[in-house]
Amino acid sequence: MQVTVSARHGHLDDSTQAALRDKSEGLLKFFERLVSVAVVVDLHQDHAHNVRVEITAVAGQKHEFVAAEAAADVAAAFNMASDKIKQQIKNYKEKLQDHRRDPSHNGADGK
Repeated sequence: MQVTVSARHGHLDDSTQAALRDKSEGLLKFFERLVSVAVVVDLHQDHAHNVRVEITAVAGQKHEFVAAEAAADVAAAFNMASDKIKQQIKNYKEKLQDHRRDPSHNGADGK
């Protein structure tokens, strides 16, 4: 899986980039079909002095999961955005497995 970490309006130190890269690779535990993950950290602080982190995870050719969060520090914003990505992946996997299908429509009732 390809992981890219970039920053806007500033520079991230190597330890922060490595930590974000390692945490991004952890998303593979939730969905093994991820092809790439891009993390963009916007260091331009808003009025509340928050930085913004955007995570884009691509699975295959046509599925893209995107989440963005703002918090006082980069790690907190990344963790909140990562939680959103995990929830999107969970919902997508449930849709793929189709557990919510109505059993009366598949002919299993013998009619």
